Amino acid sequence: MMMTGLVAVLIGYASSVAIILQALNVAGLDATQTGSWLMMLGIGMGVTTIGLSLWYKMPVLTAWSTPGIALLVTSLSGVTINEAVGVFIFASGLMFLCGITGIFARLMAHIPRTIASAMLAGILLRFGLNAFDALEVNFILCAAMLAAYVLTRRRFPLYAIIATLITGIAVAALRGELHFVQSGAIFTLPSFVMPEFTLTSVVSVGIPFFIVSLASQNAPGIAILQANGYPPHTSVLLTWSSLAALLLAPWGGFSICIAAITAAVCMAPDVHPDPAKRYIASVWAGIFYLLAGIFGGAIFMLFNGFPAVLIHVLAGLALLTTLMNSLHQSLADENGRDAAVICFLLTASGITLLGISSAFWGLLGGIAAHYLLVRHRR
Repeated sequence: MMMTGLVAVLIGYASSVAIILQALNVAGLDATQTGSWLMMLGIGMGVTTIGLSLWYKMPVLTAWSTPGIALLVTSLSGVTINEAVGVFIFASGLMFLCGITGIFARLMAHIPRTIASAMLAGILLRFGLNAFDALEVNFILCAAMLAAYVLTRRRFPLYAIIATLITGIAVAALRGELHFVQSGAIFTLPSFVMPEFTLTSVVSVGIPFFIVSLASQNAPGIAILQANGYPPHTSVLLTWSSLAALLLAPWGGFSICIAAITAAVCMAPDVHPDPAKRYIASVWAGIFYLLAGIFGGAIFMLFNGFPAVLIHVLAGLALLTTLMNSLHQSLADENGRDAAVICFLLTASGITLLGISSAFWGLLGGIAAHYLLVRHRR
């Protein structure tokens, strides 16, 4: 079960550390700050994973919100670090209120699933396009990574991203494209960032970040628990994970949610014949999270030494399944397709109106179109 926990953490980091580095770069963090923020994310996820798994005796993993971080890459431009921390506190505070008041399910009922999925697909489209645009920049490296992803996904889909990462590193090393430079400390103490709240940043980034994290990370995480026969404890899990993010946000722990994909790794039948014992695998995952957090600076230097093209391809392919699922869910309801496409195109357009990003306008336009068109048809 120790190896299962290690694999879960490797999948989590390989799938989305590239996206986190892009988001932190857009936010204007230097190498030392990036390492300390990765440290706090690892420690926050490690503590919550171990604590919740031991308390409820079931495999509860926490994770950053990969879709939420993808949104930050497209939304944090022009936002100061202090404003970004204010956004994280605002979003985590809303999730904490949803958990402690028990209104999570009722709140989700007011946002059509098709619209939430369409907004997420619009956000992720850019990442998917970047993965293939990179072929013009470095054809050999990109083609090798794409081939590794397709071939591995055919037989071992769970390890496709890890195989893609290993292939990319190997090809880049053979071509002399790896440049590891110690631009920051391997171990850095976290520093406090004073939050700053502005109406523009809260509305244009905070609300979409809250909705995407809630609908696209926490909701699937709860659904994975239910699908495997574990009592989800929806409100309690949401309360504790969001409280951890709320407390750690000024030090860099900006996103802690209920995990879905990595949690599913620890729930597989081959982990342990007895489902009641599989929580041990998630406890090991929490331990590895802590180790990854302590050496957050080393993780930053590792990924910072990769070619930019490798990061773009890895991020795009890591989000490919989420993009496909989002597109499928957004178009599943024939009556709601018009509204979903409006939301998707508005979000993907990247427009900024009144200083507010396209994700918010896509969500607003999609909901308005949904209630005008779908309810009218029914």
